[in-house]
Amino acid sequence: MLGAALPALLLAACGGGSESKSAAPAGGGAPPPAEVAAITVQAGSAPLVTELPGRVEASRVAQVRARVNGIVQKRLFREGSEVKVGQLLFQIDPAPYQAAVDSAKATLAKAQANLVQAKELATRYKPLAEARAISSQDLINAQAAQGQAEADIAAAQAALRTAQLNLGYASVTAPISGRIGRAFVTEGALVSAAEATQLALIQQIDPVYVNSTQAVAEVARLRKATSAAPKDLSAVRIVLDDGTELPQRGRLLFADLSVDPTSAQMTLRTEVANPQGLLLPGMYVRTRLVQGQIEGAMLVPQQAVTRGPQGDSVLVVGEGGKPATRNVQIGGASRSNWIVLDGLKPGEQVIVEGFQKMRPGAPVKPVPWTGAAARPAPAAASGSAPAASR
Repeated sequence: MLGAALPALLLAACGGGSESKSAAPAGGGAPPPAEVAAITVQAGSAPLVTELPGRVEASRVAQVRARVNGIVQKRLFREGSEVKVGQLLFQIDPAPYQAAVDSAKATLAKAQANLVQAKELATRYKPLAEARAISSQDLINAQAAQGQAEADIAAAQAALRTAQLNLGYASVTAPISGRIGRAFVTEGALVSAAEATQLALIQQIDPVYVNSTQAVAEVARLRKATSAAPKDLSAVRIVLDDGTELPQRGRLLFADLSVDPTSAQMTLRTEVANPQGLLLPGMYVRTRLVQGQIEGAMLVPQQAVTRGPQGDSVLVVGEGGKPATRNVQIGGASRSNWIVLDGLKPGEQVIVEGFQKMRPGAPVKPVPWTGAAARPAPAAASGSAPAASR
């Protein structure tokens, strides 16, 4: 049996060898060049969009504090609600201040009565002094008493106004319109004017401010790279933490003139309408603003650029169709593209996709890249981009 099977095995082995030889490529030539997606760069003008981190701040803030001493009797608002200017918020026990008002009124009435008496006496003494029926000193004393009575009335009126003010301070009202937070005191709490006890906090959040910071060196570089600012320089887009962009645009109010000596950064303030209350004080957001127009720049898709601590680079189709590394200078972002200031020449082909198909030292076949419209990406901060794009 073994002798009969051996020739069959040898024939099968020979047949398998002939099949493997027939499967080999004819002529034994090199594989065709790998296809890669590439774009042909052209010089032109591009808006410079910068993305900066920022914090939301209320446009107006008012601390509601006690201006008189007393016991809180009532809280007359709902925590977290909208309040109007002049709305009654707290009621402090007004009894002692009402008593002070009544006492000041009585003192004023007494001073007014004394003035009537002093005035009548001075009027009666005047003809008597002229007729030498009384001494001139008596007339002087009567006139002095009249002046003192008038001064007493003025002091009593001032004391009455002070008492009325204190009585009014017992009814704590909202100094501004806005959203009020939690109450810091409850009914029965003793508040003090000397300590200025804080009762609540009101913040106006429509509109709000967004304070962003930018390095001074970056500002100087942008000013040097940009030529003419676009018309919508003050229009700012607000991006939430989840990447959502608010439909309403902000308005750049000013760039601070002073620089923080510890961080070498300056502050930019943006005003944003907040009708739905999506932006809350202290929230982290990002601001996208156009800081200028770059002339002679080239736009390259972000995924085509490798960014790292040693610099930025792209792959171009070089001599013989072979990929070549080219160091470039990035000047910021414009939508889903990086703005290349130096390192590329007009007409060069930059590889965007197909890096995994390339072989070391082998040529490639560039085809037009068609993914620009299908892959929109948010603009990133010029200088705070991902470390690598591929």
